[in-house]
Amino acid sequence: MMDDRKILPSLIFKVALAVLLLSGLGYWILSWGSDDLSQPSTKTTLLHKVKKGSLIVSVTEQGTLESSDNTEIKCKVRGRNTVIWVVESGKIVEPGEVLVRLDTLYIEEQINERSKYAHWSRSGAEYWRAKVARAKLAIPEYTQGRYVAQMMTLKKDLAIAESNLSTAKNMLAHAQMMYERGYRSELEVEERKFQVKQAELSVDVKKTEIEVLRDYTRKMELETLNGDLKAAEAEFSASDERAFADAARRDRAVEEHKHCVVKATRKGMVIYPSQAAWKNAPDIEEGATVHKDQILLLMPDLSKMQVKVGIHESIIDRVSPGLKAVVSLPDNVLHSEVTSVSSIARPAGWWTGNAVKYDTIVKLPETDKLKPGMSAAVRIVLAEYHDVLTVPVASVLETETGTVCWVKSGNEFKKRVLVLGDTDDMFIVVKEGLKEGEEIVLNPLALIPEAQKEALKPYEQLDKKSDSESSPKSEPKDGSGDSP
Repeated sequence: MMDDRKILPSLIFKVALAVLLLSGLGYWILSWGSDDLSQPSTKTTLLHKVKKGSLIVSVTEQGTLESSDNTEIKCKVRGRNTVIWVVESGKIVEPGEVLVRLDTLYIEEQINERSKYAHWSRSGAEYWRAKVARAKLAIPEYTQGRYVAQMMTLKKDLAIAESNLSTAKNMLAHAQMMYERGYRSELEVEERKFQVKQAELSVDVKKTEIEVLRDYTRKMELETLNGDLKAAEAEFSASDERAFADAARRDRAVEEHKHCVVKATRKGMVIYPSQAAWKNAPDIEEGATVHKDQILLLMPDLSKMQVKVGIHESIIDRVSPGLKAVVSLPDNVLHSEVTSVSSIARPAGWWTGNAVKYDTIVKLPETDKLKPGMSAAVRIVLAEYHDVLTVPVASVLETETGTVCWVKSGNEFKKRVLVLGDTDDMFIVVKEGLKEGEEIVLNPLALIPEAQKEALKPYEQLDKKSDSESSPKSEPKDGSGDSP
């Protein structure tokens, strides 16, 4: 069985043959009574007389009016906000007039919450500011106060201990002298020796205490005080930063609260931004949700109007700034020119039929009654030809040998090869092959048998190729084609 690729050419050939047979039947009916059926009757054949004229090649696209200079009114409130009222599109407003109102309930709650945190944070910052001040004062208070007092106390105690030691030694010497003379007992001498020993130990203790205070206690206390100061400074810095951030959030919320009511800065018309092609409603309306920096409204400059149209990618190479353009409005026709052509195509999508188009701007002359959003048909003139031969597109046929037509020559029609130029899809410029005044068949494919054969040649060849590919190959007589 043949696959679909082999059946398709045969099917195309059969359909084309059926069409030609029907055409031939019509031709036979029109040519009833003619003596020569190989040529159509010149009385019943539709002819076109070749003549010179003008041909304007253009492309027409639909667009809408817009201003090239729009004052954008944007949302200045963070987050997502609900529109509770918006001015009517197209209204003329005065400076200071309210344009949009946003819901303020959430932002008012934010102001109250941020104010509370700002006060708390500032209270903590001030507490730690005082702690820092006390920690700074504690260092000189110790080095110049407590430490000095402690050192003086220890030195006083050391002086007393040394004085007691000197007294104990004197009394020991006196007791020994009296013992030698027999006035004191040995026990009294031993008691005086113990008192000397005790006084010496007291002196050593005071000296040790002075060394510990000077070499260790003072350093430890200073390290503690410096550490407390640094910790207090760090806590103060953190609390102060937190207080500043909370206050900034509160102030920002208070400022944004003012922007919940949007007012006009100048006099002019207010319009809604153009909605996306896939949306059924504009982005700005009562109940809609908007975000920061979103364009809420536009105030167009009506003295700088233009039309933006999309030109298909197949002819965009022929469109350039300076080409003539005729803009047809509902109640007016304006003559202008193309001012700019985008170098990047519009995003294609299902809403555009996946057609790739390039934005082309046509600037309009300043005139009254032009408003944004008005529909317009823009006809861009791609080329103009004057005093040239033109023929209908239906009268020419593309064949394997070139583009041809059939010219009336007496009672016959002869094939003529043509060299063609530009076309507007209805008429085409003839550069070579015809002369002014000659008559050609208007629809050769329906009336000229030779044209029908020329049209069928590619399909016949395709059908033959399909049949040759689908037919089984003959086996060699020597059996060399047998499978092993």
